[in-house]
Amino acid sequence: MKHLPVPLSLTFVLFIGSARAQAPESFSRLWNDPAVAGRIERDIEKHRKGDATIEVVGSDGNPLANATVEVRQQTHEFLFGCNLFVLDQLATPELNRKYEAAFTNLFNFATLPFYWPAYEPQRGRPAHERTEKIVQWCAARGIVCKGHPLVWDFRDPHWLPRDFEEIRRLSHERVTDCIRRFAGKIDRWDVVNEPTHLGRFGTRLGEWAQSLGAVPYVRQHLETARAAGPNATLLVNDYRVDPAYYQILDQLRAGGKLMFDVVGIQSHMHHGVWPLEKVWRVCDAYARLGLPIHFTETTIVSGAFLGKDPKRKPNAFSNEEMWGETTPELEARQAEQVGRFYTALFAHPAVHAITWWDFSDAHAWKRAAAGWLRKDMSPKPAYEKLRELIKGRWWSKFDGATDAEGRLRARLYYGDYKATITLPNGAELKKTLSWPRHAERNLVVTF
Repeated sequence: MKHLPVPLSLTFVLFIGSARAQAPESFSRLWNDPAVAGRIERDIEKHRKGDATIEVVGSDGNPLANATVEVRQQTHEFLFGCNLFVLDQLATPELNRKYEAAFTNLFNFATLPFYWPAYEPQRGRPAHERTEKIVQWCAARGIVCKGHPLVWDFRDPHWLPRDFEEIRRLSHERVTDCIRRFAGKIDRWDVVNEPTHLGRFGTRLGEWAQSLGAVPYVRQHLETARAAGPNATLLVNDYRVDPAYYQILDQLRAGGKLMFDVVGIQSHMHHGVWPLEKVWRVCDAYARLGLPIHFTETTIVSGAFLGKDPKRKPNAFSNEEMWGETTPELEARQAEQVGRFYTALFAHPAVHAITWWDFSDAHAWKRAAAGWLRKDMSPKPAYEKLRELIKGRWWSKFDGATDAEGRLRARLYYGDYKATITLPNGAELKKTLSWPRHAERNLVVTF
């Protein structure tokens, strides 16, 4: 797809102020254009699939002709995920079982909680054991893990000292401890969360962060994270997509190279879904940094906003908001909007991951009907829509036979596959094949 050619400075002007609700016609206008939909599908074909040659040879190195090859996709290289904060935390074993099954059947990526006040309620006693259990659960199901967040000023641990130098030492020790403890198990980290708005929660952490300034605050923690995990994938994450965030990221350079690996962008759309023009502009703008983009926190609701609760004090999780229960009408709208939003992101070459926030309406952020599952863990239309895309339309299955040179050509979505190869004499071999986005496309299978 040829995206809108908007200069960077103008781009930010055009997509700033995104919190206002979008009228349905604003969201749907470009989507209803067949030419636009066609370009999106061509971009998915171009950026998410690749050509490869499977070459089947015998142990003597000679090609095996007329071998039947069946290729079945097992997982995407693209990361489709969700936070996994309530694993085994629901009211009954049956609800937990349904939650786990639905999560496993759709996602290959999970965000695990590392919020400092809850993760270390007693100084020096972080909740590593529970995290270890979640990591093991994910590993058994082939789900990649990410930790979120290591550094955020939203709330102080109740035991946090007043002295800034002691806070600095403890914060950096925590980053080092978490990354080293889970190396090889959790190798993706939201290192710093929301640096554009330091101090807005009135915390001691926020005061300390403000005393440093956003760029030094983020830079120092990235340096600590890199020293602790030289091979880890480090993210900076924010809900703002205006110049303030871009400028912070652009200044985080060492030796001319950015100090982090992935741009994290939140897209909580409780009060209005981004129109397609904004999706393109945000992706195009941040792609100029030359790094992959992860949409780290994505929300589209299926319940109505009822207003603010005057009895509740605003906080980082906006619990003062009141939301209605999910309804069939709003569930249908949510499914349509979720499908289109994911399709637009999947078509953009800079986007490498999308994480939903939260999976079920039970314990969802802002107490909104934000899930793809209802409170009883039954799937909403949004779940079925994404399963149709992720495990249907964007899922490869290929059958063919090798030619006289023992070769077979295929075009598949990037990811991992199982191949069953059967010779004319009935001998059979099963192999695991990988189709990464940037790799050699000639796959030799020795029978």
